[in-house]
Amino acid sequence: MTTGNPRGGGLRRLLTPTFIVGAGLVLAITLFGLIAPLFVTDPLAIDSMGMQPPSAQNVLGTTQTGQDVLAQLAYATRGSLLVGVIVASLALLLSAFFGILGGYLGGWLDELFSLFTNVVLILPGLPLMIVIGSYVEQRGLLLIAFILAITSWAASARVLRSQTLSIRTRDYVQAAKIAGEKAHRIIAVEILPNLLPVMSSGFVFALITAILGEAGLSFIGLGVVGTQTWGSMLYYAQNAQALTLGAWWWFVPPGLMIAMLGCGLSLINFSIDGIINPRLRTAPKQARRVRQADAAQQQEQQEVPA
Repeated sequence: MTTGNPRGGGLRRLLTPTFIVGAGLVLAITLFGLIAPLFVTDPLAIDSMGMQPPSAQNVLGTTQTGQDVLAQLAYATRGSLLVGVIVASLALLLSAFFGILGGYLGGWLDELFSLFTNVVLILPGLPLMIVIGSYVEQRGLLLIAFILAITSWAASARVLRSQTLSIRTRDYVQAAKIAGEKAHRIIAVEILPNLLPVMSSGFVFALITAILGEAGLSFIGLGVVGTQTWGSMLYYAQNAQALTLGAWWWFVPPGLMIAMLGCGLSLINFSIDGIINPRLRTAPKQARRVRQADAAQQQEQQEVPA
């Protein structure tokens, strides 16, 4: 059975300067989170040298209680990335289950899945996370990841459902049905390959949302308990009035890491969107042709004698 794979050359079209820069940023931050904790000291070790600026002994200075900021940043990078990957994976599984399965099978199951997705979609994400987090004392990493995941999958599920409704009517899917292929094999072999760019974009977007959501919860004191994250670093820096005291080395590094990772993931997402939507890929060329045509027309008008 011939499968309906995405058009060839997708990987080649993906390797744009935008994607390479974004992937480089994400890869550098990921390697830092994986490798740096192996070479730094205990991030919770207290020392008498508090609020010290960057020096040869402490590359990123120390906190109010003498804790090494570089060590905290290394472990916080690992913690934030772990939360983001867990949330993005759970959100991808939920969106694929409710979006693809419901869209392919149709009928009452699709109506039920769509109703549930719409209910989750209208739930206010941040207020819900604040309410749940404020009533739970032992906020472990998995609990925070679950809270973030259940509030971030519905929009992607709607997109996957609409794409599945379009793909299931194509000739190769109908041919697979006539040949007696099982529903799970049709979904896995005929439909999923066409949805990989959309799912990849949804995963990247969920990763960005999860890291920013966790940082927001941690900043207001409702984040993960017992795990260093970028948000927890900003929370403790804000409580210690690091900005007022001029201790920029405490809050700038985690904020910069969040900004750099968000920038890298956004660039990757833009590159994937260029494959999903051909108009985004051809828009720069069309805009360039329009500018050239306008310039040529203006030049012709100037050359015409009065």
